[in-house]
Amino acid sequence: MPALPVAMVDSLIRTGAPARLNDPIAPRFVSGAAVIARNQHPLGHTRLPRYVRGKQGVVHADHGVFVFNDSNAHGLGHQPQHVYSVRFSTCELWGADANERDSVFIDLFDTYLDPA
Repeated sequence: MPALPVAMVDSLIRTGAPARLNDPIAPRFVSGAAVIARNQHPLGHTRLPRYVRGKQGVVHADHGVFVFNDSNAHGLGHQPQHVYSVRFSTCELWGADANERDSVFIDLFDTYLDPA
């Protein structure tokens, strides 16, 4: 991927570039679906936190279709997909010493998830 020309940097920072897309892609998961975050270790950029890899959660909401940052950052195109808010219990993430009433919500791309 070619470098961004210096003359475009100021404009892009001020105006931004939308990551939300209107592509008609059917969601794989619905609210309440049990999912497992994939235990993958890609080289380079990823938005999949290590502490949720291999852990089970529940889809809380579907935010819609977005540019997949992992592919876009490497010049591999948008690869549009749904982003889901997934709730993980803190006990699932950190074990029995965590407070069983607490949860962590993480926005995750479709490609990071498998059905539980």
